[in-house]
Parts: sequence; structure tokens; C-alpha cells
Amino acid sequence: MRDPVRAALAVCPVEVSIAVLGGAWKLSAVRYLLVRTHRFGELQRAVGDVTPRTLTRALRELETDGIVRRTVYAEVPPRVEYSLTELGESLRPIVDWLEKWGHDYVNAT
Repeated sequence: MRDPVRAALAVCPVEVSIAVLGGAWKLSAVRYLLVRTHRFGELQRAVGDVTPRTLTRALRELETDGIVRRTVYAEVPPRVEYSLTELGESLRPIVDWLEKWGHDYVNAT
């Protein structure tokens, strides 16, 4: 568990959620990984205007927090794939709800 997550745990569960999923591009990455496993370049193109460094940082933090699984294949050239863990998959109803809320918000404003 990363230190920001541990600190948030002392405050409240919502703060834990923000510590794990808040930050640049994390929810976008999770959203696309809910659809299927992606290689880094595929995920970067799917997410959009994100630098490789920023996406790498987000994926590393999600991996450390148990949301994302990084699989390296012993091939030449090396192949790395990102997928969701069981804990990451448990975010599906939350991401679905956020998508619905986003549509409702756009329609209401």
C-alpha cells in the first residue's frame, strides 16, 4: 500500500478511493482496461492526450495498489500487457455509474 493510501485510510473510505483512483488518467486507464487487456501503446492511444511518462506513473501506482496487473512476456521484442486484477474488475459498476452520471450531467447542463 502506497503512503498516500495509508494516510487516507486514517481519514475515511472516500479519501482512500480518491488516493487510489484520483490523479492523472487513472480512471481513464481503468475504463479501457475494463473492456480488454491492452499493450502500453494501445492504452496510450485509447486514453488520449497523455504522455508516456504520465501514463507509466499512473499504471505503476495502480499496479502497486493492486488494481492493475502488468504481464511481461519473454519474447523478442519484449511484450508487456496491462489488465485488471480481480480488485480492478470490481470497479466495473462504479465506472459504469460514473459514465451514466457523466451523461446525465451533460444533458442537465
